[in-house]
Amino acid sequence: MRILIAEDDLVSRRLLQSTLQKWGYEVVVAHDGSEAWAILQAEDAPRLAIIDWMMPGLDGPEVCRRLRTVTDRPYVYVILLTARTEKDDVIAGMDAGADDYVTKPFHHHELKVRLRAGQRMVDLQAQLLATQAAISEQARRDALTGLLNRGAIFEVLRAEVSRAARARNCLSAVMADLDRFKQINDTSGHMAGDAVLREAALRMASSMRPYDSVGRYGGEEFLIVLPGCDYGSGMAFAERIRAAIADKPFPLHREDLPVTCSFGVASLGGPARYLETDTLVRLADEALYRAKRDGRNRVIGAQSEHSYHSSVAQFVSE
Repeated sequence: MRILIAEDDLVSRRLLQSTLQKWGYEVVVAHDGSEAWAILQAEDAPRLAIIDWMMPGLDGPEVCRRLRTVTDRPYVYVILLTARTEKDDVIAGMDAGADDYVTKPFHHHELKVRLRAGQRMVDLQAQLLATQAAISEQARRDALTGLLNRGAIFEVLRAEVSRAARARNCLSAVMADLDRFKQINDTSGHMAGDAVLREAALRMASSMRPYDSVGRYGGEEFLIVLPGCDYGSGMAFAERIRAAIADKPFPLHREDLPVTCSFGVASLGGPARYLETDTLVRLADEALYRAKRDGRNRVIGAQSEHSYHSSVAQFVSE
């Protein structure tokens, strides 16, 4: 583990550095409080720090106070190194945000034990943050397909619409709906329907670029967000997904089932640059409805409020 030592006295600093390196730590050295504070603000700052109380620039307690105002970085466990042994001084140091203290001249075994305690605290916090991140991510996922759920995909779309408007970039939203899904449930059962949803989600996700997003909108409907895609690119992208679903039957437990999907595309860019998120989704949904009405297994694009275009009119389901 990397550890910061901040000590202005050359002899004490070299002794501490040599000791820590013998114990297997990667040591980052600061010669005063100001340098220590600069190091601790970095993205890859050490998670353990031994900071001398009395230093030029910023003293140890002031470094601690500044450090504890930072809430968007991993926690740094701080041990104050001090010649002060009065109870009031110890309280003042801990009050400033230090986690522990060691008196000068330090006792090797005592320092090692206190560092072990600090390392346990850092490790526990890392595990806690990882668990919280996993729980947060799980709350954003649809339990059946593993895709983003409705709330999460809408968050992504809102963010991308705002980004596209600021940067004056293109963006396409695609609504997708599995054709005759109720019939699949009625004839093959709900377990088969679940398998179809999972396979469709897998084929869609496999077609995405790293910065695209797809989520389960509800039931057998999906919402796809394509940053940087203008109308033509969005239509072509949706057609590739349509083919990925339609061209190969879905493998089920007892049979291979042919499945098709209909798509509606709406885009930001050109005259539609400043559409609101809800309007963009509505246009894509209306285009999807037209794709369903016109025969399914096709891609329909909303070129404007009342103008639609089919890129795959030759694919008409009987």
